[in-house]
Amino acid sequence: MSSQISCHSDAFRKLCSLPHLLQAFQRAATGKRRKIDVAAFEFQLMDHLLQLHEALMDGSYTLGPYTHFYIHEPKQRKISAATFRDRVVHHALCAVIEPRFEQVFIPDSYANRVNKGTHRAIDRLQQFSRKYRYVLRCDIRQHFASIDHVILLEGLRKLIPEPEIMVLIDKIIAGGCDVLADEYNMAWFPDDDLFAICRPRGLPIGNLTSQFWSNCYLHSFDLFIKRELGCKAYLRYVDDFALFADSKQQLWEWKIALKLRLAALRLTIHDRKAQVLPTSNGIPWLGFVVYPGYRKVKARKVRHTTRRLQERYHAYCNGQISFAEFDASVQGWINYVRFADSWGLRRHVLKPIRIKPGDLRQKNSRAASRRYQ
Repeated sequence: MSSQISCHSDAFRKLCSLPHLLQAFQRAATGKRRKIDVAAFEFQLMDHLLQLHEALMDGSYTLGPYTHFYIHEPKQRKISAATFRDRVVHHALCAVIEPRFEQVFIPDSYANRVNKGTHRAIDRLQQFSRKYRYVLRCDIRQHFASIDHVILLEGLRKLIPEPEIMVLIDKIIAGGCDVLADEYNMAWFPDDDLFAICRPRGLPIGNLTSQFWSNCYLHSFDLFIKRELGCKAYLRYVDDFALFADSKQQLWEWKIALKLRLAALRLTIHDRKAQVLPTSNGIPWLGFVVYPGYRKVKARKVRHTTRRLQERYHAYCNGQISFAEFDASVQGWINYVRFADSWGLRRHVLKPIRIKPGDLRQKNSRAASRRYQ
């Protein structure tokens, strides 16, 4: 055992150290301590972390089974949740390797990165829409289900020379193989043979590692757009990306080139939806329609939220949920739509809501009512 430990790299020893695993547990447990699996892990925390440390160090660590469920907004997606023990390992791993990739990622990649996120991506898109006349917005078909394991591992090895870390990564990636097999429609590429259908592919939606590795997988594509095509106004959020220019012809030419580059990554775009349009027409982006001078919430989002809030309001009126639970739903929606020009929308959606006076006995009624306007 001691000889194994001595030959481990510094990065791997850090990943497996008890202080690092404790920090990973704290990040993984944030906001989830009431869940049974988290509470069970925390009940004998140091024992579990010590067992995890030993399993990682001697190579006996194995992944647990995934739990699957579906969400239906904005569209049906299969979410695969790893065991809490595995999620601790995901956090520990990402904390070690993420800084290396952050140094090389382009600034205009916004998903799952510190000081980035959806709202900054929307701000940046609007900045570009004010400077350029035309936009080409694309999204990748079946992105997570299509990610090819061989291509992903080759890309990761460029910045992860430690063999022990790559063995752990290989275990995690292989553990998610075929999780999304029923979600994937086979895409054939030039030079494919009959065995191409057997290539291991797919990352479970829901893993912290999957979100991070999605950025790693598309990093070479980002560089291609910026350096080889020379597009100065480009941004990406997960599998949604947009290119801007003052020339329609230039964008159509770039579309042909980027499709060929994505094919090298065994990815395709939704071709019919990828059209060159004037930025003044509005750009659908992350649940909003972004214009050069203002933003709207997508109509589909409005319909979904109206229906959802009405259901929560009826549940509150019937005593099925508390005022605090209903209020949390309303405040969450307001916090989302406030990033658009939505004053009139908020008044329209929330106008039918009437709160029972007793629920606001410790609040100023005027101040409380203004929160719903």
